[in-house]
Amino acid sequence: MKNTGMLRRLDSLNRIVIPKEIRTTMNLDIGDSIEFFADHETGFLGMQKYVGASCKLCSSTENLTYFRGSLLCKNCTVELKANIGVSPIPIPVVKEHAYTEKRSYQSSQNLIESLKELLRRYPNATQNEYAKWLGVSQGRVSQLKRLL
Repeated sequence: MKNTGMLRRLDSLNRIVIPKEIRTTMNLDIGDSIEFFADHETGFLGMQKYVGASCKLCSSTENLTYFRGSLLCKNCTVELKANIGVSPIPIPVVKEHAYTEKRSYQSSQNLIESLKELLRRYPNATQNEYAKWLGVSQGRVSQLKRLL
């Protein structure tokens, strides 16, 4: 269980608003039922989304078995035991890189010289084209042109 503490005041009708962060982490939507648990000795008040008596995987309400904090129906337990619908080869987790490529640092003097050469060769090119050729942003090309 994750400990999250937030302060909320009761309104005039003794209601509280559940913060957005908690609603999203608990996967609560408008109209969902919530179970409340209170420990009078410690003053602890807990809550969880009420799922009722249904299978965790397929939401069936027949032939339920309790397993590790979840209810599972007989069909799902049979399928899990027989590995039905499970890939025999584990699928590796592929993490996408935040950066597509790392730009190498170039000194301003080298960039200015390269830009001068590009300006001579392609006088009608746009700053975006110069930026692509130099491997810098369009804003950096503008800065370099001011230094010329």
